[in-house]
Amino acid sequence: MNDSFITGEAGLSIIRDCEGLRTTSYRCPAGIPTIGYGHTGSEVKDGQTITKEEADRLLRDDVKNAERAIKRLVKVQLTQGQFDALVSFTFNLGAGNLQTSTLLKKLNAGDYAGAAEQFLVWNKAAGKVLPGLVKRRERERQCFLS
Repeated sequence: MNDSFITGEAGLSIIRDCEGLRTTSYRCPAGIPTIGYGHTGSEVKDGQTITKEEADRLLRDDVKNAERAIKRLVKVQLTQGQFDALVSFTFNLGAGNLQTSTLLKKLNAGDYAGAAEQFLVWNKAAGKVLPGLVKRRERERQCFLS
């Protein structure tokens, strides 16, 4: 694994497009105060507003958790596109889901093609296929294969 990677514009673009920008805080479906590109934390308060620049800074900070998880869990060499796709996936689903996924098992076994197909499996929330997740996983898969 190349430890020098940071998330590139392709990965950030997937996250920005799929999360959407909200400059005024809101409560996500789980009731958690959220702002920017899906940023949560104890500092997010109801009625808070931020600029696009602040949202971009928060996003860069937030992807660092996903980057660390990938660097810890992935045992094979990655391209920038593969890294970016995994960051978007992990940002959305969490490191725990990546850690236990067949995607990671296939990837660490060197089965890059099989890993790419595994992105498409993660398209459900509460057991229902969501069109937004279908679109996001296809974009991640394409980025992974780029």
